[in-house]
Amino acid sequence: MAALAPYSAEPDEHTQLTQPTEPTFNGYARENGDVGIRNEIWIINTVGCINKTCELLARSAEQQFGGRVDGIYHFAHPFGCSQLGDDLANTQQLLASLALHPNAGGVLVVGLGCENNQVEAFKQVLGDFDRTRILFMKTQDERDELEAGLALIEQLVIRAEQYKREPISIAKLRIGLKCGGSDGFSGITGNPLVGVISDRLTALGGTAILTEVPEMFGAETILMNRAADSEVFEKIVALINDFKQYFLRHDQEIYENPSPGNKDGGISTLEEKSLGCTQKGGHAVVVDVLAYGHRVKKPGLNLLEGPGNDLVSVTALTAAGAHFILFTTGRGTPFGGPVPTVKISTNSDLANRKKNWIDFNAGQLLENKNMDQLSEELWIQLMKLASGEIETHNERNGYREIAIFKDGVIL
Repeated sequence: MAALAPYSAEPDEHTQLTQPTEPTFNGYARENGDVGIRNEIWIINTVGCINKTCELLARSAEQQFGGRVDGIYHFAHPFGCSQLGDDLANTQQLLASLALHPNAGGVLVVGLGCENNQVEAFKQVLGDFDRTRILFMKTQDERDELEAGLALIEQLVIRAEQYKREPISIAKLRIGLKCGGSDGFSGITGNPLVGVISDRLTALGGTAILTEVPEMFGAETILMNRAADSEVFEKIVALINDFKQYFLRHDQEIYENPSPGNKDGGISTLEEKSLGCTQKGGHAVVVDVLAYGHRVKKPGLNLLEGPGNDLVSVTALTAAGAHFILFTTGRGTPFGGPVPTVKISTNSDLANRKKNWIDFNAGQLLENKNMDQLSEELWIQLMKLASGEIETHNERNGYREIAIFKDGVIL
């Protein structure tokens, strides 16, 4: 990999699109002004030692309270103890941002009691939060943690039942942009299609979040030249160079990207992959750059610090506040994050072969439909998804997972 590069601003003459009317979707208005597209109960454990405890708790709670909310879910992870420095801070920040996600009408944070990620320290990372919406339990302090946990979840369910869907401005909607298992059609069909959706949403005052920083290498100046101002430009430069430094620190060659699957699918160089990746962000102005695990603050197109890895990046997009993820793929994957993960195939062969994975077929662009037609179809489907009229395959299949970025040692 080449040494860290100096960058100079060459701003594009970009124009932020605007729309004359303000459409709505039916979502859940939260007390803090945020909105959710689902009304679920999430169980978040501070440490991996109690994954199975929380899994059993979620399963028992779903049996007992199922149907009263949109679902009760737990997201297993291996961290929260034996971590130091940035790794522990990243774990805490990521889990805190998940706990604050508006798709959850209530959250139970479960600790063990002896871990590095202590419940009281975790509360400090959460900051100012609604203490009726987020409840806590230390399993070492309970005689029967299942009984105690179910009692707390019942409180959360009763509270969450008060929320009803109502018309919400599209400007409140946030989407995450992701590609995984890309192929030679990704930059022709799926990613440009997602870019059109991203532009349409940001034109209406909504938010789009783009990550996978290593897959921006080679096309990063496209994003830099769309920076809203000099401050955002410098943030993008730091985002790119910090991630390059991460590779250099570990003596790794960035050109190991593309993956074997990418190459089998027709992608031959990093630049090809990067040009495809950046297309998901459309043509909008880049308004901000987010640190890993942090939540979005500004409407518009945001860049998020995170790797290309599907599980880690989708989790980071969720933590940043994305209500759902637009995930393009040419090779296919069943994976889903904590929020609806919309699988968009780049080719019709995949869509026809993996109907239990794929939610939308962008391969139609190579057949009988143009971009205007297909983007309108996808937009309508996404509005139904946001309004709770339909679910993604990952929701129906029960595929909901998280993964947390790790860089340092484990004790």
